[in-house]
Amino acid sequence: MVPRTRPLLIIALWLVSTAQFNDSFAQNTSGTPVRGQLLENPPVQLGVYSPSDLIAKITDGTISRWLLRRTFSPRCSVTVYQLQYGTIGGQGEPTSASAALMIPTGTDATCQSPRPVVLYAHGKRNLTFFNMADLSGQANYEGLILALALAGDGYIVVAPNYAGYHASTLGYHPFMNADQQSSDMMDALTAARAALPATNVADNQKLFLTGYSEGGYVAMATHRALQAAGIPVTASAPMSGPYALSAFADAIFMGQVGAGAVEEFLMLASSYQHAYGNIHSSPTDLFEPRYATAGALLPGTTGPGTLIAQGLIPESAVFSSTPPTPELASLTPAIAPSKLAGVFARGFGTDNLITNAYRLSYLQDAFAAPDGGYPNTTTGLPPDSPTNSLRQALKKNDLRNWAPTAPMLLCAGDEDPVVFYFNTQLMEGYWTVTAPGSPVTVLNVDAPPSHHGPYQHIRKSFARTKSLLKLIDGRSAIVEDYHDVLVPAFCLQATKSFFDGF
Repeated sequence: MVPRTRPLLIIALWLVSTAQFNDSFAQNTSGTPVRGQLLENPPVQLGVYSPSDLIAKITDGTISRWLLRRTFSPRCSVTVYQLQYGTIGGQGEPTSASAALMIPTGTDATCQSPRPVVLYAHGKRNLTFFNMADLSGQANYEGLILALALAGDGYIVVAPNYAGYHASTLGYHPFMNADQQSSDMMDALTAARAALPATNVADNQKLFLTGYSEGGYVAMATHRALQAAGIPVTASAPMSGPYALSAFADAIFMGQVGAGAVEEFLMLASSYQHAYGNIHSSPTDLFEPRYATAGALLPGTTGPGTLIAQGLIPESAVFSSTPPTPELASLTPAIAPSKLAGVFARGFGTDNLITNAYRLSYLQDAFAAPDGGYPNTTTGLPPDSPTNSLRQALKKNDLRNWAPTAPMLLCAGDEDPVVFYFNTQLMEGYWTVTAPGSPVTVLNVDAPPSHHGPYQHIRKSFARTKSLLKLIDGRSAIVEDYHDVLVPAFCLQATKSFFDGF
């Protein structure tokens, strides 16, 4: 669930259509990092990038550089700092983490202090050394786009790497742990505000939240946590997140296995085992014996491609192609919706990760205590009383239990093969019933373009880009690039427009 770096042709298509911490700081008497405090002050400055520098880094050809200038018109240079701060792990244990702090600078009024803050949550990353603050090359496409589209247009950007990544002292990543990840984000925000005086920039107390994929989930969880703490949020824009975790996992176990599900399940099982300690007694309670060590491999220092080549994780098969019982044959795999049937089929095979016994036990619980949003919409809520420990953890971290009081834009695409669109639909439906009048706008970038509406141009551009991509590379290219390239490109444009309105 992460935007990945793609060939420049794809970037051009969507453009056409539209460390160690310092022991002397922020520790208590035992030497343990304190939540939200800077561990290195002043923060280390990693680089200063003019708008042309950023364009040059994200494009390497004259045509694509010209297209980028037509889409984004950054008025500010961007100074990037590396933050180190104290936070907590999945069990509430003290740890440290790092973040990018991007400061707009320049003579244009848009670049002058004080400026609004965007707190950004990134998508899933498989490698622990990932660093949002490192813009030295082209590998950090997500960070470069943030610098160009947001910091380059006057927003102070705070982008945590999350606990378990980069310089964090935590030995695992609390993936899809709503309480921990929202705490991590809030701690990064506190540290960033403490660091601002050293940058000679102040924020104007307007706070925006956004993020994509895993980060969409984290952004929504953080909005919920900030609201509960009485900290004002100006507006938020979660993008393509798995908010309805319980329903999403049930869909996977019922045969709708999305792209990237092997990596996501490994990270989820590791996260919840660390947090709650009851997902399994032994890894082989879940995993086939040949993958007994797989749960400790991601995120790590070795990428999935190498792990697959070494036989340490399967390529795509989450479940066995042999159903646990004959009655489950129609779900092994699911065949609807038909546009994603090919994606679902790749989630099954003979080299599978999850044992049939565990899949059966999970499904028996799902049938006995069904989610109210999948496979049928009843209450729209997570299950009342699941007994499976994984489903209990999923319910605990499901976000169908609150309503925003600040404006929110929910952006996604309805043919997403990674994070299914019904996550957005279930949140919309839940709020329609429980909090009518909530200030939530839903944008499906893949909806048929209309002649009216504030995001009509986004939908039209998305449709043109899909058609052009299909013409050049075929339908398979759309499926491959949908979640990682197409949707984030257009949702980020919508998000910036939404924030600019405040």
